[in-house]
Amino acid sequence: MSKTAARLSAPEAMVRVRMAMQSGDIATARTIAEAARSDHPNDAALADAAGDLALKAGDGAKAVQHFAAASRLAPQMLDYAINHAIAFQRLGRHGEAVATLEVHEHTGRSDARYASVRAMSHRALSDPAAAATWYDASLRIEPDRARALHGRARVALERGEADAVARFDQALAASPGDADLWLGKAQALEVAADVSGARTIAEQLCVQAPRFIAALSFLSGLKLAAGEADFTAPFAQAASRAPQDPNIPAQHAETLAALDHASEATDIAADARKRFPEEPHFALLEAIHAGSAGDWNRAEAIFADLLIASPLRALHEARHRIRAGDLPRVHSLLDRALAGDPWNISAWALRGIAWRLSDDAEASERAQWLHEQPGLVQLRPIAGREGLIEDVIEELRVLHQASAMPLGQSLRGGTQTRAILFDRTEPLLAELREAILATLERYRAELPQTDETHPLLRHRDTLWHLAGSWSVRLAGGGDYHTAHIHPQGIISSALYLVVPPSAQEADRQSGWLEIGRPPQDLGLELPPLEVIQPAVGQLALFPSTCYHGTTPFSGANAERNERMTVAFDVVEAKGQTS
Repeated sequence: MSKTAARLSAPEAMVRVRMAMQSGDIATARTIAEAARSDHPNDAALADAAGDLALKAGDGAKAVQHFAAASRLAPQMLDYAINHAIAFQRLGRHGEAVATLEVHEHTGRSDARYASVRAMSHRALSDPAAAATWYDASLRIEPDRARALHGRARVALERGEADAVARFDQALAASPGDADLWLGKAQALEVAADVSGARTIAEQLCVQAPRFIAALSFLSGLKLAAGEADFTAPFAQAASRAPQDPNIPAQHAETLAALDHASEATDIAADARKRFPEEPHFALLEAIHAGSAGDWNRAEAIFADLLIASPLRALHEARHRIRAGDLPRVHSLLDRALAGDPWNISAWALRGIAWRLSDDAEASERAQWLHEQPGLVQLRPIAGREGLIEDVIEELRVLHQASAMPLGQSLRGGTQTRAILFDRTEPLLAELREAILATLERYRAELPQTDETHPLLRHRDTLWHLAGSWSVRLAGGGDYHTAHIHPQGIISSALYLVVPPSAQEADRQSGWLEIGRPPQDLGLELPPLEVIQPAVGQLALFPSTCYHGTTPFSGANAERNERMTVAFDVVEAKGQTS
């Protein structure tokens, strides 16, 4: 019997695995390891090796199984637990990664790799304070650990820490060729009001790495903030340098469309459709943006021949059919979109509009069930101490001095704070967050009963988490929010901090919040379901499936027409820290 056909001992199998790996043959190495695992199921080292090979092959689920076995067989081995956590991270299961590592916290505190890996999952779970703690622990043990330096710099930027630029410099000293670190430094410089330095780095990045989409978007944002008309020029220039990359025109079109340049977005998509005939997504993009630009016939012709049959296509064609008033087809397409993604917020938002447009009693009842039940839309006074709002206003005015109108958002004019507001380190913002959470619980108490078929009420009794938070400052001259939805949330919001005098005049309704008015590109005359008059210290809460926007301010006196809000999305806290 040949040695390859015979059963290998565990040490022999490990030697064969290493030989295959040295020759670059991961598939053979994995075959040997899997067979050896069957022959020696109680060998922890083999289980760990098989898990490592599964990770290298992109099989995260199998890696989790092997590393779990290794940890069970040798629970004292910290490396096995860390590898197990890394496999969970590859699958996006960061809550399980932290739980795996917590068991070994006493030993792990003195291990730089443990601390760095744990920090990464805390950051992914929107717990930047814990991430900072564990990155700091890693760097105390191993000051030059590149991944910890990078992660800690990112956390400093996200939390608004004053030393963010210095931290990126430290990380770049360890990894000088890391383009993402250079982008992070540029972003930190902008926050520190060194816009010129930020732009210099961004421009160099876009020349040297034209396929780096995040850098293209950042430079476009800087150009937009500077008032440059051709703010998406970085995408056009990158496309000329890397004409083989379809991601560049795709993001170029989306960036234009997000700021109401639908015709230009259509042209970009049409050109890319010719250059990348094997990418049917560009035909879908052309149809989407042509419809938004009012070129219904062009969109219709593309949808008629479109080969894509995905839920995304169904969702966007439903939007197209709403413009034509073809409600039976709209409902059929939304059925298809929701069959593939049952709780898609965008699809439910369109479904609500379609039900309102229908003239039969059942559709009317469904529309009322979705968005008009008592308690779904509430305006509540914010919980918290007296004077909290006034203190927060002064804090946020400082932040808005270094903020700009963002790319890809509903804001038209004004400024929006960067990153996640409640990830910052200012104690006042932490106090405001706690006040909001308390107010949310009062909102929950007045919701209708749990309904497993309703996109919001199915979450009535689950653990909620704030995902995304920001402040917007609008001034006079017609600043406003376009009608939009937040497709990642279950509840959306607006907390009023500063309200202009014009908003107090009921006949003008200047800067009021409209809930339920369809976006302008649909060409509908449906009125809003509710119009909310802003009032200082009041928190508006409503289902994320409701389109919402603001009416423009009247007058151009920026100081007298200031309107400042804080907003956030609420999501179910699946596997997340609360």
